[in-house]
Formats: sequence, C-alpha cells, structure tokens
Amino acid sequence: MKAVILLSGGLDSATVLYQAKADGYECHPISFDYQQRHRRELDSAFRIAQTAGVVKHQVVNFDLRQWGGSALTDDTINLPQERSLEEMSQKIPVTYVPARNTIFLSFALGYGEAIAAQRVYIGVNALDYSGYPDCRPDYIQAMQKVFQLGTKQGREGNPIEIVAPLIDLKKTEIIQLGNQLGVPWELTWSCYGGSDVACGVCDSCRLRLAAFAELGLKDPLTYAEA
Repeated sequence: MKAVILLSGGLDSATVLYQAKADGYECHPISFDYQQRHRRELDSAFRIAQTAGVVKHQVVNFDLRQWGGSALTDDTINLPQERSLEEMSQKIPVTYVPARNTIFLSFALGYGEAIAAQRVYIGVNALDYSGYPDCRPDYIQAMQKVFQLGTKQGREGNPIEIVAPLIDLKKTEIIQLGNQLGVPWELTWSCYGGSDVACGVCDSCRLRLAAFAELGLKDPLTYAEA
C-alpha cells in the first residue's frame, strides 16, 4: 500500500508521516518550495524524510510570491508577534496563504494517482487557534469529493482517500501522539520568522511552546526568545 504525505517539516506534518508509517503504508512525502518566508522548514522536511526511511521525497517548486496576499509570501506584510492564544483565535491571520492547501492537495492527488496510491495524508488541524479555512473538516470533505470526481481512479470506484488524523486533536494531543510514534521533534521546524533560529514570538512558535509547556515537556528547539 502506498501513501503520499504532505510534509512541511513542521510538528504536525512530521507526526502525520510517522502515523502513515505506523499504519503500514509505503511513504512518499511531498514538500513545497513556494518561496515562503520560512523556507528553512524544507531543511527539516528533508531530514525528517531521511530519518523516517521513506521511499522517495519529492520537492515541488513554484513561486507564490508572484501573487503575495500573505505574510508568508510578501515581506511587506508584518508577521504577527507576541499574540495571546485568545488574540490568535479572533480571525483568520495574515499568515493564511490563499488556497495553499488546495494547491498542495492538487499536487498530492496528481502524484498519488500516478503512483497508484491509496491515501494522501495531511496534517491539518481544526482546533489550531489560527482557524485557517482550509484546515477544517468541511473543506477536507469537499476535497475528498474532488478526489473522487476528478480522477480516473475515483471514477472507476477506487478514489484516493484523504486522511487527516490530527484534525480533531489539540496541539498537546498531537505532541503526545508524536511521542508515542517516536517523532524526532529536534528535527522539526515551526517558526514563520525566516531565520535559522526559531523566533519564539510568532504565532506558530507560541502555539508550539505553549503546548510543550502545558505537557511539562521541554521543546528541543533553540529559540531566540521564549
């Protein structure tokens, strides 16, 4: 059995990769260099894929900076910093990249059908405070319909299944699951800051640090501020 895994290099996607392995799938991770501010995450994706012993790690290149529309693809938009969890939950943040998961899942679908995969794994999480629209259950359900209707494999009655094992988990529960699966947290990368050292103050860093702290665990990454 084969599975394509969307692997960003972050905490969530690394956990999903290790979950796919535990589920018995031959893993084919795919990462994306879309000229994101935090391209440092691709180094982590590469190392995680190596450590996990995957079949083949693909990196797809395209440039979303041509369009911008996000703090991750436009340096003139400032990253949110030092926000409380309550502030993060109030509205969709400027780190939302327009239609990013739809783009990613489209690549994963094409790759998956080409290699006759049974599943595409994605590390979306609906309980994350950021509330991205393309991380919610109704979105995943709609994309599953696309997978069914938009491919030969789907029309012949064997659609590729989208698996989102973290969608209903809190960040603390994801870390606990990753601990059970043996995810190497020291290789992962969550920071949006665009430096070689995690900033500790962007939303992604703060969510990660808060989850480790709530569990009474030390995050193995080094932070500029914490």
